[in-house]
Amino acid sequence: MSKRSILAIYILSGILTLVVFDYFLTTNIHNKEVFIQLQRAEGIVFLLSIGLILYLYLAKKEEFKRLKEAEQRRRTLINSMVDFVNFKDGDGRWLESNTFGLQLFQLEHVDYKGKRDSELAEYTEFYKESLIYCEASDEETWVKGEITRCEEIIPLPDGNHKTFDTIKVPLFNEDGSRKGLVVIGRDISERVVAENQLFDSEQRYKSLFEHNPYPMLMLDLHGMITTVNPRFETVTGFQQEEIHGASFINLNFSAEDAELIRTSCQYVMENQKGIKKGKDIEFLTKYGKSILLSCTFVPMMVGEDLVGIITYAKEVTQIRETEARLRRTEKLSIVGELAASVAHEVRNPLTSLKGFVQLLKKSDHPYEQYYTIMLSELDRINLIVSELLVLAKPQELPFSKHQIIDLMNDVKTLLKPEADSYPTQISISVKNEIPLLLCEGNQLKQVFINMLKNSMEASADHIWIDFERMNNNLSITIKDNGSGIEKNRIKHLGEPFYSSKEKGTGLGLTVSCRIIEAHRGKVRFNSELNQGTEVQIILPIKI
Repeated sequence: MSKRSILAIYILSGILTLVVFDYFLTTNIHNKEVFIQLQRAEGIVFLLSIGLILYLYLAKKEEFKRLKEAEQRRRTLINSMVDFVNFKDGDGRWLESNTFGLQLFQLEHVDYKGKRDSELAEYTEFYKESLIYCEASDEETWVKGEITRCEEIIPLPDGNHKTFDTIKVPLFNEDGSRKGLVVIGRDISERVVAENQLFDSEQRYKSLFEHNPYPMLMLDLHGMITTVNPRFETVTGFQQEEIHGASFINLNFSAEDAELIRTSCQYVMENQKGIKKGKDIEFLTKYGKSILLSCTFVPMMVGEDLVGIITYAKEVTQIRETEARLRRTEKLSIVGELAASVAHEVRNPLTSLKGFVQLLKKSDHPYEQYYTIMLSELDRINLIVSELLVLAKPQELPFSKHQIIDLMNDVKTLLKPEADSYPTQISISVKNEIPLLLCEGNQLKQVFINMLKNSMEASADHIWIDFERMNNNLSITIKDNGSGIEKNRIKHLGEPFYSSKEKGTGLGLTVSCRIIEAHRGKVRFNSELNQGTEVQIILPIKI
């Protein structure tokens, strides 16, 4: 019923009420005074009822206006949202949807109210499957009876798609029956693309870090280790959980190398786009092995902020050893060329000089002592020339089987007078059965003589010689309690013309090392100042 009909009925009923009431007064009230009072009361009641009706009408109108404005604001708010908003009743029928949702599913010109998703699917061929899926998804929310959240992918006609973070809120009546469903879907397509790009970037970075052939680790701005790659664990023996949070500087480095690392990290932090390549530093692995690491320090940036330091710790132990061997080979090659030319030029006049000195010694007795000294020095020169010839070119050695312990006993007997003059005691021990060794006996004797003489000249009063078979190798350890050698000199042992002796040439150890290498063996030196020296010779039993 319209407002005009209600107003007409109200006016007619009011007139009718007045007419009936006046007729009642005229026919039944004869007292004029009472009649007048009743008419006045009638007027007052009529005016009050009219006023009450007008007040209620105006109040209702104002409330309706406010409701309409609130509805308009709600509609404006919903339609201005970039989210998909949809209200459904308990049966899944659409009650209201914002403009974004209608445009999304191509339903702008469809009378959608009162229709289910499956019914609306008939109006859009492209989104038919999506709308049918929405109806099935709604049913899952109803069954769970709680707010659900999921990501839904909606295809677009241009071949792309949008991803929505969808929240579905089921509403129930007091008796538990379904009342309504609120669906809100936020477009997170850009966020998903950014997350995928970030994930791809992280995967590439992770692959580069974890599969890098060089040991790598990450440090925070305080120099603490946050992450290491598997190669670092393999090379150093330290696992991620063992050193996480530890200071890289304090991780088995010498004080000098630790300071080098500290200054390198400080350089990177002060020059945030700079890369600092450090010198080789010595590192002691978890298993006690000393290795060389060439460290490069790179800033780790997030945007414009420095968040840490990435360290590439390339192991260069074998590279440096190879370089040292190459330098030594070059030096020996040069020495060999020099030795070959010098030795041949010196040996011929040396022979003549020695012959004439021997003749003079026989005929000139007053100066016999001088001639003896001259012959001794000439013999020493001849020995040096012989050693030079050994360095000049590799010799084809006629190997044969020898009992190496017998060779050492021969050397001990040969050097006994010299050992007694120092005096030095020589002890030989054999730890297990030693087989015959294929070798050149005289050259190994020369090696033993050089080693034992070095120990005697180092003021050793006791020399211990130990023989031990280790699998397919023979270990010969010559240890003394002499004056020892400084640490910084050990690495130079075996270099030609390197000697700390007053009359030494440094060729004795060079020749000895060359002989052992010709036997495919190795020589290791270990010494402490004023504690003695230990030389270990490793020879293969079968060459």
